[in-house]
Order: sequence, then C-alpha cells, then structure tokens
Amino acid sequence: MTTPAPSCSPLDEQAQERFARTLVAHLNHSQEALPYVVTERLRAAREQAVAQRKRAGTPLYQHAPASQLQTAGAGGSLHDNTPVWLRRALTLLPLLALAIGLVTISVQQDQRATVGVAELDAELLTSALPPDAYTDPGFLHFLQTSQTATP
Repeated sequence: MTTPAPSCSPLDEQAQERFARTLVAHLNHSQEALPYVVTERLRAAREQAVAQRKRAGTPLYQHAPASQLQTAGAGGSLHDNTPVWLRRALTLLPLLALAIGLVTISVQQDQRATVGVAELDAELLTSALPPDAYTDPGFLHFLQTSQTATP
C-alpha cells in the first residue's frame, strides 16, 4: 500500500533549504584541502545525486499513520491468521524456558552442596580421631601449635 506524499509546509522547506546550503558551504570549504582528482570525483557524484533527486520528484520522507507502518518480519501486516491463544502461549515460551533453566541450576547446586557435606562427614567419621576431638578447644590449640612447629 503506497501512501501519497504530503506536501511539506513552507517552514519545513525553508529549514531543509537552510540545512542544505549550510552543508554545501561546509563541504565546499573543506574541499580546498583535497587533491584535484578527489574533488572532481566528488563533483561528479554530487551532480549525479542532484540529477537522481530531480528525476525522482518525491520527498525524502513520507508521513504515514501508525496503522500503515511496517514492522520488521511482519511483511507489512500486523495481523495474521494465528489464534490469539497461540500467540500468547508463544510469548510466554521464553519465560517458561528461563524458569526451567533457573530451577535446573538450583537443583544442581543443591546436589553439589549435599555431596560436599556428605564427603566431609565421611572423612570425619572414617578418621582416626573421634568427632568430639574436633569440637575441643584444646585440640584447635594443638593443631595451631603443631602447624607452626612443623617446618
């Protein structure tokens, strides 16, 4: 669907004209430092652009109501034949995947923590010292002094 191009107000046209003249002045001023070959190529490109613009005869931009705007991937149509419930379900699909991922990570971390505690308990119960020795303050002092005395 093609929308007719609205005519620009005189103020818009004047603003565009002022901007174009300012831009041309800046380009002409900076072109003095360029080599002759480059300036000729720029001049030819500028003439081609002006000729194409005159041939096209259409404005650089067009205003259109929001209902006529095209969205990326929708082919210009905001409505398709997909049922509403299916669209909503597909919208919630990434959220569901995220929730499942977070629950999986949580379960794995809990299992790792449980395995770590079980290994520590197994080491305590299979060691030569009784478990009560680890809670005795004198044993902690003994461990600290034996570590400093050992080279």
